[in-house]
Amino acid sequence: MPLNTLTLAHEDRVALITLNRPEKRNAVSFELLAELMSALDEVERSRAQVLIITGAGKAFCAGLDLDELKALLGKTQEENLKDSARMAQIFRRIYEFPLPTIAAVNGAAIAGGTGIATMCDFTLAVPEAKFGYTEVKIGFVPAIVSSILVWQVGHKIARDLLLTGRLFDAAEAHRYGLVNEVVALDRLMLRARELAAQLLENSPSSVRLTKKLINGFLARSLDEQIAQAVEDNARIRTTEDFREGVTSFLEKRKPRWST
Repeated sequence: MPLNTLTLAHEDRVALITLNRPEKRNAVSFELLAELMSALDEVERSRAQVLIITGAGKAFCAGLDLDELKALLGKTQEENLKDSARMAQIFRRIYEFPLPTIAAVNGAAIAGGTGIATMCDFTLAVPEAKFGYTEVKIGFVPAIVSSILVWQVGHKIARDLLLTGRLFDAAEAHRYGLVNEVVALDRLMLRARELAAQLLENSPSSVRLTKKLINGFLARSLDEQIAQAVEDNARIRTTEDFREGVTSFLEKRKPRWST
């Protein structure tokens, strides 16, 4: 598949995926999701043993593309279910990818961008990086990422982040364990490659099997939770709050929520 929204490079046994829509702050489009899935498949087939994901320009991934967001208002329930399932599939694909994955977060990683960054095994972030599960601010439900976030940080912190929709910086994300290391921008990719080199010293078979073992602890629970999350994510799109949230966001005004 030709790649328009990201690049894929191989450096010996390390694969590097770069989200490459800098003019859109690497916002998530359905084209990007399809290309990311294709790139992950290609990496798995290659001789790579570690995968690094980063963003081009000043942002890692600034959430859903505005054009895609606007288009959601006119979709049918069947289309909403399909879209939700696609988003769930990409998050879980990253989370359960058979190779070790490193997110090198070079800037803002918002909503779906936070999801991509924190689904990786290791998340490195620059001090200026911002994270946030901002879905509730525009009438969405952060259903899909919440399935895994609760396992990552516990219920109390997950409730804080998901219910407020607030932004938080790399230092706070590090305290919660969502970021492994906070690294200066000029050292970010160097540190990602150092970590990749450390992982490459280990037995590839042992690393794969250890990851499979860890993923297996949650697999059955995630099957049920993500299935429910897909339905919830699609259902919220039929509500008046969702239409008002998206419209107000696009019009750059405060939402007028229904009571």
